Amino acid sequence: MDLCGQGGNAFSLVWIAALIAVFYFMMIRPQSKRAKEHQGLIGGLKKGDNIVLNSGIYGSIVGLSENVATVEIAEKVRIRVAKTQIAGYSKDADKALEQADKR
Repeated sequence: MDLCGQGGNAFSLVWIAALIAVFYFMMIRPQSKRAKEHQGLIGGLKKGDNIVLNSGIYGSIVGLSENVATVEIAEKVRIRVAKTQIAGYSKDADKALEQADKR
C-alpha cells in the first residue's frame, strides 16, 4: 500500500492552504488594517491637534504641509517631522508638557 501516492499530494495542498490562511488572518490582515487606520489618522491631522510621535515625544501641531508636520514640543520649540512618524492623538499631551516645564 502506497501512503505517499495521490492522497498524500491532496493532503499536502490542504496543509499549505491552511498555513496560508493562518498567515493571512494572523499577520497580513491585521497589519493592513493598522496601516489603513494610520493613513486615516494622517489624513485627518489639523493645526492644534495634540499628538504623540513614534519616539514618544508629545506636542501640538502648528503647521502642516504635504509630507511634513511642524510640531511644538515646548514653548517656542518647534521641530519638523515626517507625518508618517506621528503615532496618534494624545489627550494628555498638555499635561506632559506642563510637567516637563515644571522640571
